[in-house]
Amino acid sequence: MSSEVKVPTLGESVSEATIGQWLKQPGEAVKLDEPIASLETDKVAVEVPSPVNGIMGQHVVKEGETVAVGAVIAIIEDTAPAAGAEQVAPREEKAAPPASDTIAPKDAPATAAAPVAFDAAALSPSVRRAVLEHAIDPATVKGTGRDGRLTKDDVLHAAEAKRDAPSPAPAPSLATAQPQPVAAPAPTSGARREERVRMTRLRQTIARRLKSAQDTAALLTTFNDCDMSAVIAARDRYKEVFEKKHGVKLGFMSFFAKAACLALKDFPAVNGQIEGEEIVYFDYVDLSVAVSGPNGLVVPVVRDVDRLSFAGIEKAIGDLGRKARDGSLTMADMAGGTFTISNGGIFGGLMSTPIINPPQSAVLGLHRIEDRPVVRDGQIVVRPMMYLALSYDHRLIDGREAVTALKTIKEAIEDPTRLLIDL
Repeated sequence: MSSEVKVPTLGESVSEATIGQWLKQPGEAVKLDEPIASLETDKVAVEVPSPVNGIMGQHVVKEGETVAVGAVIAIIEDTAPAAGAEQVAPREEKAAPPASDTIAPKDAPATAAAPVAFDAAALSPSVRRAVLEHAIDPATVKGTGRDGRLTKDDVLHAAEAKRDAPSPAPAPSLATAQPQPVAAPAPTSGARREERVRMTRLRQTIARRLKSAQDTAALLTTFNDCDMSAVIAARDRYKEVFEKKHGVKLGFMSFFAKAACLALKDFPAVNGQIEGEEIVYFDYVDLSVAVSGPNGLVVPVVRDVDRLSFAGIEKAIGDLGRKARDGSLTMADMAGGTFTISNGGIFGGLMSTPIINPPQSAVLGLHRIEDRPVVRDGQIVVRPMMYLALSYDHRLIDGREAVTALKTIKEAIEDPTRLLIDL
């Protein structure tokens, strides 16, 4: 008896996915709810669990193929070996062959190397035929089939590796041997290579959405610089007590999230979206936080960030960051978002023009902190400075609103007391 593995429901508006990787191969044992495949959707990678205990059977689709929700992608055999897996041929009742029993490759020339020695009865017919055709010693090949048995693919991979390996030069006979000049090895340091890798579904979606943002929105970026002295001092002063009480480190993102909420409350258009011929304003802030995952940039969402404490923001961002690195983000983690913060400073970026995350209308870009000379009270002093960038959709947000919103964020960071008195 066998069970079908189908593509699960992937979330609202997601109707198909791509087989990213098979985590279980035919012939391998699987347990109930054990991941057997990874699916790539437009937003996240999703693992497909096994519906039963059993043996992994046939892969109905290959890696890289696109499948619809509800489609059958694999078969799980309850007890029988996987369909299509190599079967062990039954031994015939006959006298055991002598220890020197060998099988030579088919049509081997008289000058061929010594025949390969192995116990032919232990191999299935197709594997035995492949071994003979490619002159492969089974003892040198690691089997990937059930109980470590050789499969035809194992032999073919070994044959391919053998063809790619450099062949030793034949030794000349004593009668004809003549001194030969030694040829210099071909230079390899300057070798030029090309590699073509199929874009993942997530990367294709990122490319399509970013290009769509450029083609649709009237993008503009305004800049400002920010003195980080006060925030750094507050963080250094309270970080140990904060972590001891809340179990999470105090970072800079919570300060910027709070400062952004102040600005968005004063300038609702920066937190708004265009839908057709209408403008949608939100009385809440769902903050999208751009983080780098194994498959590219992803933007999970912190819900109602305007209602969270500093500790709540740090915990939420930390949890989403870990899930992004582990590849365990869900569709619910990615849905929505009214405003985005992207921190290119963690990679050393000094300045950038971030692209908005449609259908949002603005994104705040943070950059690295570095000591720079600035003028304070007529004196040149060195302060830890950061460039801030606000990219916005000029169709909805006027320049005055964008510049003033960014100035509000700057002032709140330079004087964190404003965060407490809502100023």
